Amino acid sequence: MTNLIVEISKYLMIFFFALYTYECFAVFKKKNSEEKQKRIFKRQVMWMYFIHLAAFLAIYAVTDEEKMIVFYFLQALLILAIQLCYRIFYKKASSLVLNNLCMLLVVGFLVLTRLSYERAIRQYVIVAGAAAATLILPFLIKKITFLPKLVWCYAVVGVLGLLLVLLAGSTSYGAKLSLAIAGVSVQPSEFVKIFFVLFVAGMLYQDTSLKRVGITTAVAALHVLLLVLSRDLGGALIFFITYIVMLYVAARKLVYFVGGILCGSIAAVIAYQLFSHVRVRVIAWKDPLSVIDKEGYQISQSLFAIGTGGWFGMGLYQGMPNKIPVVEQDFVFSAIAEELGGIFALCLFMVCISCFLMFLNIAMQMKEQFYKLMALGLGTVYGFQVFLTIGGAIKLIPSTGVTLPLVSYGGSSILATMIVFAMIQGLYLRRETNTA
Repeated sequence: MTNLIVEISKYLMIFFFALYTYECFAVFKKKNSEEKQKRIFKRQVMWMYFIHLAAFLAIYAVTDEEKMIVFYFLQALLILAIQLCYRIFYKKASSLVLNNLCMLLVVGFLVLTRLSYERAIRQYVIVAGAAAATLILPFLIKKITFLPKLVWCYAVVGVLGLLLVLLAGSTSYGAKLSLAIAGVSVQPSEFVKIFFVLFVAGMLYQDTSLKRVGITTAVAALHVLLLVLSRDLGGALIFFITYIVMLYVAARKLVYFVGGILCGSIAAVIAYQLFSHVRVRVIAWKDPLSVIDKEGYQISQSLFAIGTGGWFGMGLYQGMPNKIPVVEQDFVFSAIAEELGGIFALCLFMVCISCFLMFLNIAMQMKEQFYKLMALGLGTVYGFQVFLTIGGAIKLIPSTGVTLPLVSYGGSSILATMIVFAMIQGLYLRRETNTA
């Protein structure tokens, strides 16, 4: 009976997630009226709750623990609270951004509950706190007018945060990533990304002269250099690509983009020569099976998991995702693909793409250049991080050790990403006000 419930649950989750994903893009059809869009968003919420329920029916059937029922209702109530708070306080907020935020949180909750109940509990507490803390942000982004004037404050905070990690951070997998504050591990680079975007937007929104670009590039390079010295090369790559994209859009000069990519390529070769853990990851990427006992073990297990899952997955608790090292963080996508299937994993990727496209859509429609660049930068940070995480899991690129936003386990990542989504909602509200 348990196997039957797990099997039915798996197919229901795939079916409902496919419907949800389809409507992420169907809502953009020009012929859709406002009322039809509202119906689509309501259906998305319904599909989301069906996925959540189907998953926990399987989880309870396998574990037979009443605490799973309690945890299910707590999760459902939290998602409902997030939805209601935005509906009440921000009636003109983007329903697609809100639904996708909740959908990604739901996927994160259910996969973490399966992988590690204790970590899922901690993630739940973090999400609840982050949701409460970020609720005010859309209002502030909409109303505050002095954000462009604090440009050097953003730079100072960002540089000091990264410098502190370099000097006093704890090392994890060869890189200095986090600080221990009152017994809690915090990863400052997750928040510095946001300050970095604000700094670049503030520097370039009015003036893209050679002198201005030179100063901005020097400060941006300092951020990247501090990350490189901390051996957080995944973070350095996100900062670098974000800056190149923002600079190109602000200045509209192809030479900046081509020159940036060329410099980045040279820097990658230098990093390969200087850092042993970079060479290890490249070796593991090129031929993981040849070094499966050492460097290639993690990516090999990831590929085994994805291949074993096939299109429809093994079903919850039917695979062996815990054989992948750091599966709750860097390789959560592989765990999802193994037990929920390639179709479900592909839908998850498409929902992330939907978020990215919505961020870009908001950026393109912003009339104020500072906020246009801000939305573009935040969207690039989010989109490129998704690319690095999933690309590393499927061996498209070497693993960079970054998390899948809102899905992977990690307090700093969750809070920073929810800040980004709240800021995007604020920009959406600001755009709606300006066009009203």
